[in-house]
Formats: sequence, C-alpha cells, structure tokens
Amino acid sequence: MNSKVQSLKAFLGSTGRLALVEVAGTRGSTPREKGAFMLVSASAIFGTIGGGQLEYMAIDRARQMVGSSPSPLWGGSAGKAGGGGGAASGEPPPRTTASSDPPHKGEGKGTRIEVDEVCATLDVPLGPEIGQCCGGRVEVLIRLVDAALAAELVAAAEAEEAHLPHVYIFGGGHVGQALASTVALLPVHGVVIETRAEALEGMPETVETRLTPMPEAEVRNAPAGTAFAILTHDHALDFLIVAEALKRDDAAYVGMIGSKTKKATFRNWFLKSADGSEAEFARLVSPIGGDAVKDKRPAVIAALAAAEIMTALVVHGAASSANHPHDRVMAS
Repeated sequence: MNSKVQSLKAFLGSTGRLALVEVAGTRGSTPREKGAFMLVSASAIFGTIGGGQLEYMAIDRARQMVGSSPSPLWGGSAGKAGGGGGAASGEPPPRTTASSDPPHKGEGKGTRIEVDEVCATLDVPLGPEIGQCCGGRVEVLIRLVDAALAAELVAAAEAEEAHLPHVYIFGGGHVGQALASTVALLPVHGVVIETRAEALEGMPETVETRLTPMPEAEVRNAPAGTAFAILTHDHALDFLIVAEALKRDDAAYVGMIGSKTKKATFRNWFLKSADGSEAEFARLVSPIGGDAVKDKRPAVIAALAAAEIMTALVVHGAASSANHPHDRVMAS
C-alpha cells in the first residue's frame, strides 16, 4: 500500500528547490479553506490551493523564488545565489510590495503582494479582474522549503492520515474495483476485503487490501466511524457482513448493493434469524448510490456510492465532533 504520506515524502525527496504555497487566510467564498497547501518546484507541483488564476499566480511567484534562491533543504543559503546579503549575512532580507513590484498579467488592482528572498505573501480578491467570480479574498503565504519545514509537513501529513475515516469495501468484483478506484482519490483510508486472492489484483496503490476466509470478522475490529460498503459475489455472505455492520451503532454508513427484492429478503432473514431489529435495519442503505440514476455500469454506481459515503462520513464526523469536541474525528 502506497500512502499519501509516502507520496509526499517521495515528492520532497525527488525534486530540487521547493516552495510551499499555503492558504493563510480567507474571507467570503473561496476555492479552498485555510491550511490548504501545495508544493511547487521548477517543473512539478504537489497538491492544489484551488486552481484557477489564483493558483497560477501563486505558482508563478513560487517559481520565481525557487529559481532565484538555492533552497536550504538542499544545502544552499536562504539568500540570493552568489550574494552575501539577506539571510546569509544574518540581516533581514529586503521586502518589496506591490508598489515596487508591478503586477503580472491577471493580477487585479486589489491584489497586494509582499516578497522577500524566502517568503512571499499574496492577498488576492477573487473577482473579475483575475477571471474568478468567487467573490471572496484569499491570503496566500509562499515559503522556501528547508529541512525543518519539510519535517513539519511530513509530521502534519502523518497526523492527518492517522485520523482519516475508514471505508471498508467488501468485494473486489467490477463494482468493488470501481469503488476502490474512486475512494483512492478521497481523504479516507480505503480497505478492500475479499475471500478470493485474484479479486484483489490490480487495486489502487493507496488502497489497503485484505484476504480473509471470514470477512464478517473484519467488521468487528473496524475503527469507530467506519463506512461499510458490502458488494460481494455471494448474497449469503453479503447478509452475514451487513448483519455484523448493523450491530455497530458507531458505524458512519452501512450500504449493500442490490435490488429492492434483495433488501426485502435480507430484512426477512435479519429480523427472524439474525436477532436484528427494525431500528437496526432502518440504518441500511440499499441499493448503494440510490435509485434516482437508472444506470448499472460499475463506474456510475461507484461514483454515486462514493458521494453517498463521503456525505455520511462528513455528517457522522460533525456529529462526533459535537459530542466529543476534544477528539478529532475527520481530517480537513
């Protein structure tokens, strides 16, 4: 399993000079929230602060800084290449503002820019002058990445990854493969559980896989707040897994693929043979992804189910945070 933390470490270790571009403040409607960040090198980027002209401006400024200063992360001085002033001499580097630094194409009159050799701040109104109509305002902080800042980024990513909500996908068939590929793009810890080794082949690198003869046992050991999506090749196995999941009153989501007939059959079995209750059964989502879109192609079902699961995780995380304000349930 190749985690997102590993991807971050790989980017930090495989590129030359780097700048961190971070949303430091927001007012009104903005593409991303405070704390969103991206890394910029001379030829590559990692992450996003929301795209559009705002991001292009930030990348441009970051690459100016990366190109004019050797990064401390790679053994250089924080001052200008070949220069004796700035941070290398212990004196504060010179700062320029918008009055002495003409705006680039797309930078509106309301844009404020402050730049020194290791740090830059952009205060940008998101209006028609830069081709964005969000209506808010974003402050972007750009810093050259040194070893200490790189370590901070990795530590923060590790802490966030440790608190990601879990999504357990039972079944690696066509829909399971499609759902795993979709979940791999989301800020969750995806796990695909199967009884067949061959069904786990070709899963996304960022999704964990587990091979077990008793998948229903995995439900009992899942973390609180887990979302369970059940779509195996065997209806009887589906029923066993769903019954276990519905006993978890701390589950964020329990969904089963299938028709109304399958759901009705499960209800009859669940109430009569599995000691289930109507209250527990009412928590079951089936069919997954809803029935508003009449399209049974795996990729479509996966997209609809992923949106449904993500909504349930956010709602559950918000409720858990309200009940336990000192516990962090969902990563931002």
